Amino acid sequence: MPELPEVETVRLGLAPVLEKHRITHAETRRGDLRVPFPKDFAKRLKGRRVASLKRRAKYLLAELDKNETLVIHLGMSGRMSVYAEGRAKKLGQYVYDAAPAEAGHGKHDHVVIETDAPARIVFTDPRRFGLMLLIETDTLDENPLFHGLGVEPLSDDFDAAFLARALKGKKTPIKSALLDQRLIAGIGNIYACEALFRARISPKRLATNVRKDSMAPLVAAIKSVLREAVKAGGSSLRDHKRVDGELGDFQHHFAVYDREGKPCPGKCGGTIKRIVQSGRSTFYCPKCQK
Repeated sequence: MPELPEVETVRLGLAPVLEKHRITHAETRRGDLRVPFPKDFAKRLKGRRVASLKRRAKYLLAELDKNETLVIHLGMSGRMSVYAEGRAKKLGQYVYDAAPAEAGHGKHDHVVIETDAPARIVFTDPRRFGLMLLIETDTLDENPLFHGLGVEPLSDDFDAAFLARALKGKKTPIKSALLDQRLIAGIGNIYACEALFRARISPKRLATNVRKDSMAPLVAAIKSVLREAVKAGGSSLRDHKRVDGELGDFQHHFAVYDREGKPCPGKCGGTIKRIVQSGRSTFYCPKCQK
């Protein structure tokens, strides 16, 4: 599943052709994804102006006029592709290829949105675990999708004091605590492993036993890993691509994730080990992560 850096990468790629633009055309190629589309979904999108494009946890939020927000979740395999209408176009740092005739007509292309950029946005989702909903903007915080979500890890609210309060008394492993969306929204498995390695904290250590003087280094490690991953365009392990079709690059910079049996890059003489926690693979160095 795309994690925070991948979703943020998609947001950054969509912004030049969606934010402050008007939707000129929309269509769905089936009746549902993970859940049915809202009634008259495509009709309700046509003509709407996108005031802003934000991210909350692993959700994309396109705030529309008339107090509605288009909520998008990529699911396990969802991907957004952007094509320029007419001919290739450079907007900001992105170059969008001209839309080929088949763009939006593939077997797993389920939603097509066109804007006055002009651009065509295609949502492709082979496993159909994605989500697209229209929700009243004023009610987003109370919606079951967002109610109870934790702090954004790249926000100023996420600091050592917050983390110390959040972990106090928690008898779950620190790695599991970092993945708890009720505490911190969107870190994801890959980046939890990488951040714990940078902070030299064992993923097996109970959250409540993480030392107070380790909170600031752990917060700094989480923020730096996420920011570096966003800058690299996310991690392309299976389905993730940027909206311009390019692969993310952060997988080439993993220190521990998916490196079982390889030497620790920290030069401690240890070897990267893989364990399973709550059904998820955890990679770490037993020698330097305590």
